[in-house]
Amino acid sequence: MIYPENFESKIKFDRIREMLTGRCRSDMGRELVKAMTFSEEDIFIRENLEETAEFMRIVREEEFPGDYYADARPFLNKIRIEGLYLDIPELVALKNSLESLTAIVRFFNGKNEQYPHLTQKAGQIQLFPYVLQRLDSIVSKHGTIKDNASSELNDIRRNILKKQSGISRRMQSLLQQAQSEGWAEKDSSIAIRDGRMVIPVPSAYKRRINGIVHDESTTGKTSYIEPAEIIETNNEIRELQLEEKREIIRILRKFSDDIRPYIDHLIPAYNFLAHVDFVKAKALFSIEIEAIVPVFQNLPEMWWYEARHPLLYLAFKNTEKKLIPLKLEVNDEQRIILISGPNAGGKSVCLQTAGLLQYMFQCGLPVPVSEASRFGIFKKILIDIGDEQSIENDLSTYSSHLINMKNFVRYGDKDTLILIDEFGTGTEPMLGGAIAEAILHALNNKEVKGVITTHYTNLKHFASATPGIENGAMLYDNHRMMPLFELQIGKPGSSFAFEIANKIGLPKEILDEAAGKIGEDHINYDKHLKDIARDKRYWEEKRRKIHENEKRLDDVVAKYSNELQEASRLRKEIIREAQLKAQEIIANANKTIETTIREIRESQAEKEKTRIVRAQLEAEKQKLLSEEEEEERLKRKIEKIKNRENRKKKKTEKETVSEYDKKETSLLLQKGDYVKLPNQAIGEILDIKAGKALIALGNIRTQIAVEQLRKTSANQIKKQTRPANRSAYPDFRENMSQKRLMFKPEIDVRGLRGDEALQKVTEFIDEAVMLDSKNLRILHGTGTGALRQIIREYLSTNPVVGSYSDEQVQLGGAGITVVKLDI
Repeated sequence: MIYPENFESKIKFDRIREMLTGRCRSDMGRELVKAMTFSEEDIFIRENLEETAEFMRIVREEEFPGDYYADARPFLNKIRIEGLYLDIPELVALKNSLESLTAIVRFFNGKNEQYPHLTQKAGQIQLFPYVLQRLDSIVSKHGTIKDNASSELNDIRRNILKKQSGISRRMQSLLQQAQSEGWAEKDSSIAIRDGRMVIPVPSAYKRRINGIVHDESTTGKTSYIEPAEIIETNNEIRELQLEEKREIIRILRKFSDDIRPYIDHLIPAYNFLAHVDFVKAKALFSIEIEAIVPVFQNLPEMWWYEARHPLLYLAFKNTEKKLIPLKLEVNDEQRIILISGPNAGGKSVCLQTAGLLQYMFQCGLPVPVSEASRFGIFKKILIDIGDEQSIENDLSTYSSHLINMKNFVRYGDKDTLILIDEFGTGTEPMLGGAIAEAILHALNNKEVKGVITTHYTNLKHFASATPGIENGAMLYDNHRMMPLFELQIGKPGSSFAFEIANKIGLPKEILDEAAGKIGEDHINYDKHLKDIARDKRYWEEKRRKIHENEKRLDDVVAKYSNELQEASRLRKEIIREAQLKAQEIIANANKTIETTIREIRESQAEKEKTRIVRAQLEAEKQKLLSEEEEEERLKRKIEKIKNRENRKKKKTEKETVSEYDKKETSLLLQKGDYVKLPNQAIGEILDIKAGKALIALGNIRTQIAVEQLRKTSANQIKKQTRPANRSAYPDFRENMSQKRLMFKPEIDVRGLRGDEALQKVTEFIDEAVMLDSKNLRILHGTGTGALRQIIREYLSTNPVVGSYSDEQVQLGGAGITVVKLDI
């Protein structure tokens, strides 16, 4: 249930509909936008949101086919009646839309894992290759009936062309004769009057030419005569044209009879095409407002973070203005949020954002919130926003508000979301505040959920003392006297009425008198609210800085704790190694002493031998002492290195890794390797000499120092080159599209020499072949006929030229050659 009837215009959802309508490609898609409605069914909401999310991925990641979404359903229903047939524009629309439909269905083929919902719907659509083949045989790319649509039509058109060429040549001859006799002006040319070819002659000579006068100039000085000898041929052409029209109608009737059995299968296909257009429009709009498909459950609640009003977001998108996101939590414990604060501080925007986003969500549209948000489903959304006074219904502003409140109390329940702006205003403040408090109490007892804005102090007190209702404040910078447009839940807001009045320059004596009338208690209450807001911001800033300092301190403690643990580990390891070394030294010393004693005994204390042995013992002693000194020196060196590493750990690691990479790269590179240069280009090593490598970059060769190169793999080369190859095709296609737009199927070679004209015609036909343009016109003039002969000799030898002939007399006759390419 949605209340009131103008709900969508109140919350600005009608603007969202307009934007979605503008992104649809067809009327049938726009009809679905118009029919989009609020739903309380979670299955419906989930399916619509997931389909839109799938199309958002398609728009971001792939090129979606099908640009033609014409609605063929009306004229398909028309030909259900025997005898009726599709006209040529309808035939063209049917062909183009069926081609788009076929491309779309084939796009979703085999993509069930990527786009399950859309693929499932596409899999239910039946394609019609027979209908498309028949359309291809009848309709050309230019939206005309093909000559070979039937053998009869082909014969008729050839006869028309043949007779028109004959008339054109004869009329040129008669005009030249009249000019030579002086009956016509030298610069005159064949004209068309009432669909007939005529010769303009001065009225004084109109009797000199045997024929019918079809028209005269405004001044009466020129008469337009159809020579008698071509009247019969013109009549024959007219009859052939009527016969051509009858044959086309016969072809259209036959085609309509052929596809009549397929109509009941074609209509669902167009329903799918309409749905694709609709979902694509939703996806494009959602991407533009940076919307997401939120987590949701079938409970009446709101857990919104960084919620943005989509219309304000689009309005501020390319400006310096900043949109402050909204945080809103409505649940069973915090059912109603009562927002207070200064005028123009953003209260109404918060209220409208809440209504608009919830309504968008339950219409199946993604919403602009953070991914941490969670949405619920409400069965009823009731709003009271704006002024509903009515002279016709004898309603005042306050009466209209009371009617809305009566309906809120009557229909509200725990599955209802209410949105009330400026609660209680419109009548005497004391009485209005009392009634508003009673209504708020009733709504709270019925456990409705909602967001309410107010300036009434008694409602702020009531919210503070009542479970289920929470105060909220729109923050205001009372130093700069500017609203911050930020909602803070947990305390009431001040209206800052006296501060705003003072800012705009209201005289001080008036403000002092007003303060005396309102009473010190009320002034102090508002003052205390401001002081609380100021102190809260101060302590929140303090808390933030303390939190940052504590975090930094924790990081430092953790760092030094790790270093102490590492130092302890190294100390234990050094002591263990020293102990092992000491044991080894003692063992060696004992062994040396024992050996010395044994040698002295064996030599029976010979003086010379004893002296030698003692010298060897002294040498061993010195060696041991030097090893102990070396050990001590190594310990000191290890400690110094350890301290230096601790001071410059990060920098040393980066430099070591970088230097290691350079050395390893220079040692591993060899001829034939693929490498990446400093500018990210990739080339092949042709040779390496004296620390420099000769690199091949396509057709370019360059020398560069080996240490500046990085070896790369074949997979990296493919990754590097693949985007370039991919991007080449869109560039080529864009160039072709540009050429096709600029190309004109007509060329003027009058006044050129034969070889110049022939060169220009050759380039013209080559370009036409490339752009698939089959019907061409070459304007060469009549003159002596030499230029026409040269061009037609060339055309007769060109294999892509199917036929060529004179243009119709009324369109230029023998001065123009009409060319049809066989491509």
